[in-house]
Amino acid sequence: MKSLFFYCIAAFAEIAGCFSFWVWARLGKSPLWLVPGMASLAFFALMLTLVEVDLAGRAYAVYGGIYILCSLFWLWIVENTRPDRWDILGMLICLAGVSIILFMPRG
Repeated sequence: MKSLFFYCIAAFAEIAGCFSFWVWARLGKSPLWLVPGMASLAFFALMLTLVEVDLAGRAYAVYGGIYILCSLFWLWIVENTRPDRWDILGMLICLAGVSIILFMPRG
């Protein structure tokens, strides 16, 4: 499913964009961090338009679960902190909800 690819790319773009604001505001780095951050957030929005879902609200709902999964990868890879069992459990619950939204028959 190519939508999963676009969802993951969108999530990492959003996380990277928001992280640039975090680095600037919370870690006291240069405001120049905001330039690639804003570009990354624009790229995130573009990627989310490429998913194969019939309605925007449903696309955003599914994206929420994918975002949580990608955020935990970011936590582990970029911030060097392994997700704990509660992080994993919460993510699995969210992905179960995403599966219901995405795959259950309509109409």
